[in-house]
Amino acid sequence: MKNPIRLSTRGVSLIELLVGLVIAGMVLGGIYRLFIAQGKVYTVQDQVVEVQQNIRTAMEALLKDIRMAGYDNDRLSSKIAVLSPVVRPLSDHAITLTYELDDTHQQTIAYWLDGNSRLVRQVTLTPEMGPAVTTQEIVLENVDTLTFTYGIDLDVLNLEKPEDGAVDFWSPAGSVRNDMRVVAVQVNLIARPERAHPGDDRFKNVAPRSLTSIVTMRNASVSNACS
Repeated sequence: MKNPIRLSTRGVSLIELLVGLVIAGMVLGGIYRLFIAQGKVYTVQDQVVEVQQNIRTAMEALLKDIRMAGYDNDRLSSKIAVLSPVVRPLSDHAITLTYELDDTHQQTIAYWLDGNSRLVRQVTLTPEMGPAVTTQEIVLENVDTLTFTYGIDLDVLNLEKPEDGAVDFWSPAGSVRNDMRVVAVQVNLIARPERAHPGDDRFKNVAPRSLTSIVTMRNASVSNACS
């Protein structure tokens, strides 16, 4: 006699169903946590890249203005005389520059941090005749540090040696005397990613982004000493 094939009619018990649901829930929970973690990492990286780019943009604008400091074309048609490329008193955390914009306008540009950790650029356009016009713009937000160090050419004090425009030493603002010529500026700018709210801790382990640049004041050699 052939043995008949016995088909199991047993179904899934309630306990097996619950165990399966628990395991599926744990797997889905792990996938969800991984997705959230990857999303946070992406957001942090995106913010870090953005703040790095913003720092570079702000630094390029600042260096461009410093390079222009002291520009005076000295044409006969010019009505402008630039005597102070870097306006005194000097500061370690702010800077004010002047240069000739055209034959009848002088431009004064100032940078500083306001009370909300924002880098402010103020432009004052002074015509030969008439009132000056001042405008402001926010160049960079979430700035922790803005520092200026000044490169000094001591040859201006030595009557026996011609000025070469080279930096003899670097000095903070408080040590620069009025008879010293500033021929270069070192700028240190530190900013951090923006938090969505005060309790946002996604960036607590992300160091602020820092950028340091040195720019030569190419017009200082053709301008009078700062005073």
